[in-house]
Amino acid sequence: MEEGFEFVKNYSDLSTEQGFQYEFYCDRCGNGFRTGFKPSASGTISGALNAAGSLFGGVFSSAADLGGRVHSAAWERAHDAAFKEAVTNIKKDFVQCPRCSSWVCRKSCWNNKRGLCKECAPDMGVEMSAAQASRSVEEVWAHAKMAEEDKHLTESDWRETITASCPHCGHPLETNAKFCPECGKALQPKAFCKECGAKLQPDAKFCPECGTKA
Repeated sequence: MEEGFEFVKNYSDLSTEQGFQYEFYCDRCGNGFRTGFKPSASGTISGALNAAGSLFGGVFSSAADLGGRVHSAAWERAHDAAFKEAVTNIKKDFVQCPRCSSWVCRKSCWNNKRGLCKECAPDMGVEMSAAQASRSVEEVWAHAKMAEEDKHLTESDWRETITASCPHCGHPLETNAKFCPECGKALQPKAFCKECGAKLQPDAKFCPECGTKA
């Protein structure tokens, strides 16, 4: 009884009665390699016998049947041998990740430093660059959606408390206005410490810089 041999999952069998060919591909990126076509000797013999049988009116039909049965067993053995050879030759280009068990190509999808596929251990430089690009795209879209009257706002404007309605008359505010469009009262009164001049929040009781009572 012949011994079994190791096989991989990331392949397609393109073999026919006439010969053997396989494609091996990366589970991550989908790229891969196709082996050269290897003719099958038993397939060639069986084809010749079938052709002879048709040419001579069935004289060789019994021989063709026998050839088919011999071909079937011989073809299977040759098929196994061709597959084993293909796996052995292609292994240098693929590696199996010990974490997720995926078969990936060494060229593009294997992190040599981590000993894992790049799905489990991505390249940090690539991820950082992608994160920066994603953040830039988000900022572009956010700015594009912003109303024209709000595009002048600086970071300090965003850090300040934005009032949704006028505290004096209750009128709803559509923008981050400085004065109420309904009653005209100041919406963002600026108070300063009489001792050190530091800016005070509207509800501050003491100066955050010197402690003087507001």
